[in-house]
Amino acid sequence: MAAPKVAVVGAGVIGLSTALCIVETCPSSSVTVLSDQFSPNTTSDVAAGMLIPHTYPGTPIHVQKQWFKETFTYLFAISNSAEASEAGIHLVSGWQVFKSTPKEELPFWSDVVLGFRPMSEAELQKFPQHQFGQAFTTLKCDCPTYLLWLEKRLKAAGVQMYNRKVADLWELHREYDIVVNCTGIGAHQLVGDKKLFPVRGQVLQVHAPWVKNFIRDGDGLTYIYPGIHRVTLGGTREKESWSLSPDPGTTKDIFDRCCSLEASLQEAQDIKVKVGLRPSRQCVRLQREVLSQGGVKLPVVHNYGHGAGGFSVHRGTAKEAARLVGECIAALQGSSSRAKL
Repeated sequence: MAAPKVAVVGAGVIGLSTALCIVETCPSSSVTVLSDQFSPNTTSDVAAGMLIPHTYPGTPIHVQKQWFKETFTYLFAISNSAEASEAGIHLVSGWQVFKSTPKEELPFWSDVVLGFRPMSEAELQKFPQHQFGQAFTTLKCDCPTYLLWLEKRLKAAGVQMYNRKVADLWELHREYDIVVNCTGIGAHQLVGDKKLFPVRGQVLQVHAPWVKNFIRDGDGLTYIYPGIHRVTLGGTREKESWSLSPDPGTTKDIFDRCCSLEASLQEAQDIKVKVGLRPSRQCVRLQREVLSQGGVKLPVVHNYGHGAGGFSVHRGTAKEAARLVGECIAALQGSSSRAKL
């Protein structure tokens, strides 16, 4: 059969990474990315891009660890290459602190990040409100920079990108052989996924170049993540809130909480406020499905629902989605060769 045509719907970090993995693993395919929003207007552009996994209750831990390890290994290689600056990826060391000792002193990802260890008494003196902590080095993506780097890689590989709002996956069946759904929170409406819900996140991006270490409260709500150009301060987790408007009261609350962890932030300049809707569900939806109407079939691969943890696992889930696309291609080639017999 002719080169199978694959449409990837969605151009956040999940969509672009999935498209890139399909190009790498299925080189005979023709890949197109369709999205009504590209960087800098995607949910991924708001993300802090820190590789600290969020746990999915509905996904086996060994699977989550594999996704994280593949993502960390991939980004670590980029951070050690000449492309690190252009891709916006760098190592950052810091602390995760707890008001009381957590049940799990060794998270499942502790041997994937670098140099994971309990904090010393001397280090804990920096955080008098906290009694336990972990120190480690991980990776951070400056998200808009990384998305543009992914787009550049895709264009170099011959992938077409079109600004298009897809209202129904079925509308693509005449133009494409396989559709990959990476629409994030858009899947709530696009495929009617009632298990998917928004968790609103508001963050501040500030100019505070003296802040070099990340600090994260163990509850995951308050965090300070230094990037290449700006420091991200967070955050919020508001379930079922669809509002994309910044809330001034929340801005003050985030700033005050972060200053209580790092007093020098009082001097931070040029505060920008960003809001994104994390596409959350009990587990990432990563599976094949065949849509069918009147005897016509359309293979679909879903890869969405990463919630707060998309950056930490994006490459791992993209590789799995690309493998599923490979299965769809093999099935199509098998049916076309049977049709010839």
